[in-house]
This record gives sequence, C-alpha cells and structure tokens, in this order.
Amino acid sequence: MSGQHVLSSHHDTTIGILGAGRVGTALARQAVKAGYRVLIATAKPAAENALLVDIVTPGAVAVESSQAAASDLVVLAIPLHKFRTLHPSELAGRIVIDAMNYWAPVDGVFDDFESDPRTSSEVVEEFLRYARVVKSLNHIGYHELEEDDEAAGVPTRRALALAGDDADAKAFVSSFIDRLGYDAVDAGPLSAGRAFQPATEIFTGSHTANQLRALIQKNRPLADAA
Repeated sequence: MSGQHVLSSHHDTTIGILGAGRVGTALARQAVKAGYRVLIATAKPAAENALLVDIVTPGAVAVESSQAAASDLVVLAIPLHKFRTLHPSELAGRIVIDAMNYWAPVDGVFDDFESDPRTSSEVVEEFLRYARVVKSLNHIGYHELEEDDEAAGVPTRRALALAGDDADAKAFVSSFIDRLGYDAVDAGPLSAGRAFQPATEIFTGSHTANQLRALIQKNRPLADAA
C-alpha cells in the first residue's frame, strides 16, 4: 500500500528544496516521510517562511536559500521563468534536480527557451555552470507524488525518468527517487530529457519501469536528431 515503505532514517543526507509552491512542498513532505533532513527556501527570508513551513511541511526546516543550496541534493522547484534568480556560485559542485518545466501554453512564451533548440534543462545547466544537473521529478503531479508511492519490488510501482551528464549524480538521484517510493529509469544524457518534457507521452501518463523504458527507447531517435 502507499506509504508502507518507510525505511531506515536518512537524516544524514540533506535535501534542499528551492521553492515552496505546490511542487516544492509536496516534495518536502515526501522527502521527510522517506527519512531525509529537508531544508526549504524561497526568495523570502527564512523567518518569513517559518510558520508556513511548520504548517504545510511539518518536519522540514525553513532556511535561507544559500543554506538550502548547500545541501547534499538540491531540488529546483521554482517557476522556470525565474531560473535566473538562482545563484550559480551557491550551486557549484552540487547535485541539482531540475524539476521545472517550460510549457508555453500555460506559462507564457519565454525567449530563453522558445528560441533555443536545446531542452530547458540544458539551458538551466549552462546558466548554473558548475552544478551537476539531473532532470527529473517534472513529470509527476504534485498530488500524485504523495499518492502513487509504493514499496520497491511491487510490480505496479510507478517509475520516474531521469536524465543527466554526470553518472554519479544520476546514481544519487536514482537512490533518492527510490526512497520517495518510485522506480528510477535512466533516460541517458541531459538532452534525453526531451522525452519527458510537457506534452510528451511520458509527461502525460503514469508508467511502470518497463513501460517507461520502452517509451524512452521509442523517443531516442527523436532525441538523437534534435
């Protein structure tokens, strides 16, 4: 059953979440449930977020954005058009999950992405320069994240894709995804994240690991041609 896979504590690993919207707070709650130490920050001072975090994400700690950025794993859960408000120097060398999406019909048109043939994550990676960026957690609804989790080994367990150019960073993120209650499927380099951007079959559906691997393979020729 969902939520029945509580494992040993991971409080020695710190998860920093930048963004306290619906996605960021859902991720924070799920990471707390998985036993992680969770720090959450916004552009506002930590003191202004403290009460909200205590109520909405009990167990997480409101911190300054620089403190969240110093975590073992940092999740970007801000609106994508605000990515240039991030501080590349604070995220240098950090494993960073890009959970953001560019979806013009919903969010509006932004030249940073509209006129660039690369994926949105590649644009973000270039801006962050020395961060170890992994694309993932962008293709599951914030409410689903807390409802669809299952124990490892369950045949129907939902899978989430990840893409990145740093093998060690991807391994770390894969372990995190597993702890959250999902199978992690490596789609390949960061550019392969195109296969699970908005409006794709992967983005709009729920898939097991085998189903997800098949969809990634089907989309690989498109990614290679891009």
